[in-house]
Amino acid sequence: MQPFTVLKAPAIPFPTPNIDTDQIIPARYLGLTRAQQVEGLFRDARSNEDGRPRPDFPLNQAAYKGARIVVAARNFACGSSREHAVTALLDNGFSAFIAPSFGDIFNNNCYQNGCLPIVLPQARVDELLRFLLELPGAEIAIDLEQQTVIGPDGQTDGFDIDPFRKECLLKGLDDVDLTLAYAPQIAAFEARQKAETSWL
Repeated sequence: MQPFTVLKAPAIPFPTPNIDTDQIIPARYLGLTRAQQVEGLFRDARSNEDGRPRPDFPLNQAAYKGARIVVAARNFACGSSREHAVTALLDNGFSAFIAPSFGDIFNNNCYQNGCLPIVLPQARVDELLRFLLELPGAEIAIDLEQQTVIGPDGQTDGFDIDPFRKECLLKGLDDVDLTLAYAPQIAAFEARQKAETSWL
């Protein structure tokens, strides 16, 4: 997992509340390989029934190309527990999300995949969404160590994060990495158990 430290990049707005994980990646893509799931991101919202791209959808607009930060309305990524919602976004270049609230499972899955979900007050998110809609391609800067977000208007906002999760993101550690850090103790335990219960 890549460490998350500082990110300054264009941001893309999703002003509709309650965007669920089935909208982020429809269920029909879940049985495909992770590489194949990349094209499933917002597939039903991005395309008309005939498969043509919808020009009004943000991901189809050239101004938002290269965006790595999502700014979304309340309750972003609610719904089912699919981790694919995070990985599809990540594999399409997004690694930070700003919203007034997130679906709980999506929020947890972000940390497991090296992504940073940031909760800011509703009024401030509304301001950021207005900036991004009026000035497509505007950048946002995020500093995890300092726990700050600098918007396109230059305003700095602080955000809260669990200290343990912050440390894991800064160091690029997932659950497997954390477990492997105890490899010597695990090996010692297994050796002792084998000696004491050789009959197993």
